Amino acid sequence: MAKDNTMTTTAAPKATKNGAGGNLGFETELFKAADKLRGNMEPSDYKHVVLGLIFLKHISDSFEAQHAALLADYPDGAEDPDEYLAENVFWVPKEARWSHLQAQAKHPSIGKLIDEAMLAIEKRNDTLKGVLPKDYARPALNAVMLGELIDLISGIALGKEKEAARDVLGRVYEYFLGQFAGSEGKRGGEFYTPRSVVRVMVEMLEPYKGRVYDPCCGSGGMFVQSEKFVEEHEGKRGDIAIYGQESNYTTWRLCKMNLAVRGIDADIKWNSEGSFHKDELRDLRADHVLANPPFNISDWGGDRLKEDVRWKYGVPPAGNANFAWIQHILHHLAPSGTAGVVLANGSMSSTQNSEGDIRRNLIEGINGAPGVVDCMIALPGQLFYSTQIPVCLWFLARDKSNGAVRNNKLRDRRNEILFIDARKLGHMVDRTRKELSDADLSKITTAYHAWRGEPDAGKYRDVPGFCKAATLDEVRTQAHVLTPARYVGSQEATDEEGVFEERFAALTEKLRGHFAEAESLSARITQNLQRVVG
Repeated sequence: MAKDNTMTTTAAPKATKNGAGGNLGFETELFKAADKLRGNMEPSDYKHVVLGLIFLKHISDSFEAQHAALLADYPDGAEDPDEYLAENVFWVPKEARWSHLQAQAKHPSIGKLIDEAMLAIEKRNDTLKGVLPKDYARPALNAVMLGELIDLISGIALGKEKEAARDVLGRVYEYFLGQFAGSEGKRGGEFYTPRSVVRVMVEMLEPYKGRVYDPCCGSGGMFVQSEKFVEEHEGKRGDIAIYGQESNYTTWRLCKMNLAVRGIDADIKWNSEGSFHKDELRDLRADHVLANPPFNISDWGGDRLKEDVRWKYGVPPAGNANFAWIQHILHHLAPSGTAGVVLANGSMSSTQNSEGDIRRNLIEGINGAPGVVDCMIALPGQLFYSTQIPVCLWFLARDKSNGAVRNNKLRDRRNEILFIDARKLGHMVDRTRKELSDADLSKITTAYHAWRGEPDAGKYRDVPGFCKAATLDEVRTQAHVLTPARYVGSQEATDEEGVFEERFAALTEKLRGHFAEAESLSARITQNLQRVVG
């Protein structure tokens, strides 16, 4: 539905301590106010307008705070860019500072001034070159709307402490990413993984230290949550090193800005060929990999990679990239590394082409090395903005040799896989989408850490209908199918469990697309007939 183009001045809600700390009311109200100014602009275009301005305010505020501190304590360093670089603060020229743009917000040429500000910042900061949006002066952008947005974002109260200010704008940026993903529907999934799903993966793997890698990193949500996890558990931000690759240039730019808003230093590569065909981090061996690769990709160019060194567990079919992603990730894991991967449910049971053989090798191991499948989680449906296809989480471990004491007996995890059926968890947050609550997340992660024998997690017990530590012999009796419902005791388990749900959801989405296309064609035909009659 087209929006009213009328522009009205809307004051930004103030960020309180409570709002910055966890209450979503502040971010929600701010997004509603910003969305009112959108007019008829598509969310996919508008998000770059808004997020670019939020980023500009962030780096300008950070610069001004550091500038004031240097003037007070070390005046000679106030104009030395190295003093800002040392504090992970970008150098912002005078013409690019938020105060200057705010003073010119009502000027008809505000779009041109913003573009010049973005260019000036890129010129002085090598890591931002090619990252910032620079098309604010285009005719399609209403100058009045830009002025209103600047006023709205100017009203965000950030607080005096640098870290608190960074957290507020970081939360705003992250919340806006999620809301734009929802507005864009299926296209939104290309750059955003729902926060509750990312939190499950991060709190399962606990990336306290080491190298964290995502081969299809989207807007960088995995990295943001990993940094949050370290900080919340009294670690240091510098304890982890972040690496990523993204094939979509626009999404890569969003990622770079998202991490910069959070003050996260990362090595994020981009090329249009992607991680399979041009692996920019070929020699990287990561301690933790977190990834949400595109589901069931059929045109990934697998026929050109049949002899690739990464396919140790079997050559993935050219018609589906799921097991190519898993093996690419394993290739990049350090000897004691762990990984969490989001995949479509069909990956747990499909036997098409070579998929069943690859899955068996991942479970049983190859060439004398043990299996790498550590834990499987079936998630509830409707968690994602981009698809209704049900998904699962694969957790992989290069080294499962550490045992766990359960029932007063040492159990070797190399001979077990933990299965968790979380499909009944989650709550609806709107008409089409679910989220996992903190209690849901705790239930899942506590079971996993208890099964691993971690002392603070308590004693592990199988819970019928929810979790089961199954031996490899039990998995063999199920023909190496990894659907949790087969093991935890659910009565819903069938031979086609997961595959049927996935196919049904995919067909439903396809049908909706046909309905939308038919409606559009009907409207065009009616319009053309009216022209003929007129």
